[in-house]
Amino acid sequence: MAKSVITIPATKKKNADGPADSWKKRRVAAYARVSTDHEEQQSSYGAQVDYYTEYIKRREDWEFVCVYADEGITGCNTRKREGFNQMVADALNGRIDLIITKSVSRFARNTVDSLTTIRRLKEHGVECYFEKENIWTLDGKGELLLTIMSSLAQEESRSISQNCTWGQRKRFADGKVSVPFGRFLGYDRGEDGNLILNEQQAVVVRRIYGLFLQGRSPYAIAKVLTSEGIPSPGGKGVWAQSTVRSILCNEKYKGDALLQKVYTVDFLSKRKKVNEGEIPQYYVEGNHEAIISPAVFDAVQRQMQQRRQERKRQSCAGVFSGRIKCGSCGGWYGPKVWHSNDKYRKVVWQCNDKFQGGETCPTPHLDEKMLKRLFVRAVNLIFNGREEVMERYRILLENVRGVLREQVDQFLAQLEQLDGIYTEFDQDSWYALVESVTVFHREDIRIVFKNGKEVRLQDTE
Repeated sequence: MAKSVITIPATKKKNADGPADSWKKRRVAAYARVSTDHEEQQSSYGAQVDYYTEYIKRREDWEFVCVYADEGITGCNTRKREGFNQMVADALNGRIDLIITKSVSRFARNTVDSLTTIRRLKEHGVECYFEKENIWTLDGKGELLLTIMSSLAQEESRSISQNCTWGQRKRFADGKVSVPFGRFLGYDRGEDGNLILNEQQAVVVRRIYGLFLQGRSPYAIAKVLTSEGIPSPGGKGVWAQSTVRSILCNEKYKGDALLQKVYTVDFLSKRKKVNEGEIPQYYVEGNHEAIISPAVFDAVQRQMQQRRQERKRQSCAGVFSGRIKCGSCGGWYGPKVWHSNDKYRKVVWQCNDKFQGGETCPTPHLDEKMLKRLFVRAVNLIFNGREEVMERYRILLENVRGVLREQVDQFLAQLEQLDGIYTEFDQDSWYALVESVTVFHREDIRIVFKNGKEVRLQDTE
């Protein structure tokens, strides 16, 4: 028996919701991008926007949607391209039927990103047209051509990246120093591109080094700078301890420059990595005027290393952090809040290892009022050696060459005005004078000063 085949005509367009014989204007958008924000590229950027606006509007069968654009953004990946990502989102949400772009390289230099995005758009019936290559992505040959052109664009990007990297490394090898001056405290860009001293900002840098040498942590320094309303290198009102730490570790503040500290691992992702010997580094001595003397800079690095080795000692909780040691187990005291939610709230300091190891550490807790009172008593007990203390700080003043000048001058003036009684706790004096406090019990609390003198006290109140 002969078969009978009946053709049922299509009623909808492929990848579309409308009837097959219906006609409506295609909603068309364009995408424009320039890869740098240099002045010479601005005209190219504006020209692309104007061109595609006019190009789309003069077609009667097209309805203009928008020109999406990114300025000064790399084409190696799409994650940070806001205009591009908004365009794709609008297309997937049914607001765009056709996207026009100058070339495959303008769309994306990353082959995977390019093909993945094109396929997502095709699944939603959205076509892309690349004008330079004359590729329509809904065409049968479109994806093959697109794969080839995207690969070529990616290789072009690799070549550009390698050329830029070579040029940058040649500059490093020649000892040419460059920093992000807009976010670099203490220096401005000179006429030759090198660093010139900004004395107003240099005062802040010296103060940071001085506070650290007094004994403050980067966290505590950040709190001081924030409370005093000093803007951070990025112009923000709040300082981060990481910013303070980077200033304390940056050799440029002693007039030298270590080049190629980081490098780009992958030209597509632009991922950077700290250079741990994978590629050459270059150290330029005496490149520019120093803010901090080499002796002070080296002293800070030694102290930072010591604090890292005594990690349990270093804390950021307050003025007494990292100074009070348990005479029983050798641990360090830290702050604890008692009655945190009522009117009896107070801060006490006790051994951080008090309840560890199965046995309770027998050393007592100390409250902040008592610690301040003990410090005042200890200073008064060594007051007979005032001349020795003053001489020590005069020597310190000479050694640090201005880093602690203001703080030391104030302290010396304070000592000279005393009539034999040190009456109030002073935070700067605490940092400047005390090396450590060791607590054995309430009848044996020992304060060691930075000049080596030790005072043994009892908590009599």
